[in-house]
Amino acid sequence: MKTLTDIEKFLIKNEKRAFVMARIATKDEDVALDLVQDTMLKLVSKYSKKPSAEWPPLFYRILQSRITDWYRRQGTQSRWRNWLGQSNNEEDEFNDSVLENQSNVNDLLPDESLQGFELNTILESAISELPVRQKQAFMLRAWQEFSTKETSAMMKCSEGSVKTHYSRAIATLKENLKDTPYKREFSQ
Repeated sequence: MKTLTDIEKFLIKNEKRAFVMARIATKDEDVALDLVQDTMLKLVSKYSKKPSAEWPPLFYRILQSRITDWYRRQGTQSRWRNWLGQSNNEEDEFNDSVLENQSNVNDLLPDESLQGFELNTILESAISELPVRQKQAFMLRAWQEFSTKETSAMMKCSEGSVKTHYSRAIATLKENLKDTPYKREFSQ
């Protein structure tokens, strides 16, 4: 029986969170899978010899770079489509998406499971509506619990910019979620 290497354990532990982050950012599961796979390949090929403590910031910095590159390509493609008179009205929805780190669905009663799914859909939708940099700052700071300094390195911007993006994300989420069960989470 083959035992897993440290880098394999790291990737297994982080793949779901990275996928959810990419899916929220791109609103496309296939693109999100590609971005996460590219991120994993880059981490393994370039940084697997680094100490394991350095992997999380490297991994999420690579992922954020991949997402940013994807947005740039989308902008360029969109301009060409508009210029050529074509449009892209196909938008995938997160009908079956659930944020990670929730209780196992099998452990919940059906009513609790449905309520959790609905709440997660509301939250995920609100996060996906944030501007790109605010979304990145929020996901890295609040969800991944990276420090401001680590987040600034991953986003390739100053700590002040991270604080600004994060603060604006919280304010927007607070406003957008004020009439939902999440209002308690953002009222602090």
